[in-house]
Amino acid sequence: MILVTGGGGFIGSHLVHQLVRDNQPVRVLEHPSAQVDHLPLQKIELVRADIRDTAAVRQAVRGCDSVYHLAADPNLWRRNRKEYDAINHVGAVQVMRESLDAGATRIVYVSTESILTSANSKGGAVESVRFCEQDMIGPYCLSKFRAERAAFELAQQGAPVIVCSPTLPIGPGDRKQTPPTRLAVAFCRGKVPAYLDCHFNLIDVRDAADGLVRAMHRGRPGIRYLIGGHNTRLVHWLKLLATMTNRPMPRRRVPYALALTAGWFSELWADTVSHRIPMATVTGVRLTKRTMSFDPSASLKELGLQTRSVEESTRDAVNWYRQEGWI
Repeated sequence: MILVTGGGGFIGSHLVHQLVRDNQPVRVLEHPSAQVDHLPLQKIELVRADIRDTAAVRQAVRGCDSVYHLAADPNLWRRNRKEYDAINHVGAVQVMRESLDAGATRIVYVSTESILTSANSKGGAVESVRFCEQDMIGPYCLSKFRAERAAFELAQQGAPVIVCSPTLPIGPGDRKQTPPTRLAVAFCRGKVPAYLDCHFNLIDVRDAADGLVRAMHRGRPGIRYLIGGHNTRLVHWLKLLATMTNRPMPRRRVPYALALTAGWFSELWADTVSHRIPMATVTGVRLTKRTMSFDPSASLKELGLQTRSVEESTRDAVNWYRQEGWI
């Protein structure tokens, strides 16, 4: 039996569909409030539980040889910032430890590229570079870093834990709208009057899921597998979206200081009034100042993974937005 935590999420749902297509027995652990009707429910075993619930996690991992841990809050703002650590860090450690205690022989922990932004300044390959808490920006990144550190510590102790770090996923099926999708949809609806240019690495969500499957079978504990696609600039990606939707490009490029100020005020409004995720977050703005371009070739070669072009991923994403009635 294979367990996928967070199987209803963006990458998780594509992973579940791929495993089902491969005729694998799949159990999905999802939060009680999560949407799951897009999953092949007749072909999987669904467990509704919070990963902070020790008893529920212990029951969910029972009988599972392989565990993919994706469950996390991927957003860069929460009204209660302390929940980041409880979910993304403590919850992740609990899933990994309970899985090992239950006899799991392979665990893939899914980290994030946002904690790798200082890799180039440290020197060495991203796959082997290690960081410290002082490198992290904001509570989200810190919580994911602490979970990744725990995964590496388990691997050093001999546990079969493999760490994977997908870069920014794009493509169809992002029902909860992670930050890249939220920005893309807003642009396609004409609600991005200005932009803060930055560099980042985009990967098709379907390739990210495929990379996780390959890491489960081929990955080595103690290595960080960078599941990345193509480096680009935000302005170039917006131009691609503009071509596909006949939307005009924003005429203004926002200075960093102004964007940071907007992020502070947006979060203040979200904290005290709207209680909804703001378009601009302080963490998101601060990350634009860090190195977000990567060379994933070593990881891709070892895993035997080939990735789609940004053009194909963006086109499929835009078509899916239309199908959903978002644009």
